[in-house]
Amino acid sequence: MSYKSSRKLAESSAKIVLTKDITEHQLLQFANMADSPAADSRIEAIQDAYHVGYMNEEVRISYKRDVKLAVGAVAIDAKEGDMSSLPRWVAKILSEQGAIEIQSNDIAGYISRTLNRERIARPHDLSGIDIDFYVRVNDHLDTLRERERENLAVSLNTFVASRLEKIVKLAAASPLSAELEGRLAAEEKELYRTIHEASTKFKRGVLKKFG
Repeated sequence: MSYKSSRKLAESSAKIVLTKDITEHQLLQFANMADSPAADSRIEAIQDAYHVGYMNEEVRISYKRDVKLAVGAVAIDAKEGDMSSLPRWVAKILSEQGAIEIQSNDIAGYISRTLNRERIARPHDLSGIDIDFYVRVNDHLDTLRERERENLAVSLNTFVASRLEKIVKLAAASPLSAELEGRLAAEEKELYRTIHEASTKFKRGVLKKFG
């Protein structure tokens, strides 16, 4: 989902929705809204749901000039030098206009630590990542210059390839356990279930009564 599309969805929200408040049931509702039941459509729908939650998370900001306005359900009346918290999508708009500065949360360090945990994990172990990790990564990529984005993309492709290989092996062997589910991003959970379902159907198909 593009930033503009996400912002429109966020602006239409009746209240601030935090990522942690999105339930599995709600995600399935989002996924079922996709044009087709294909895995890629379901994954895209899940990404959209978490992206809206991410864009509505509050971030700390400082005002670079006086600001008085109302954006959707958000009313602002602040003076230069004030500090407060705003939904991320509102903060992005004001930051683009030079009205505020978003306080750094070291997203680059967060991504680096996540990649390193996977790199040093044992061959058959999946390191734990946040459920909205890929949403945060893609938002960060949009803020980088071309060379920085390309360099990070190389590392991310290695990261994804490592996790994909492990997920395929695990999903073909057994259903998703609660312990493993807690280590996967939302998109990876859907991928795991899709692979396990396809693998189970294949085994039953080729082995007939013995699958």
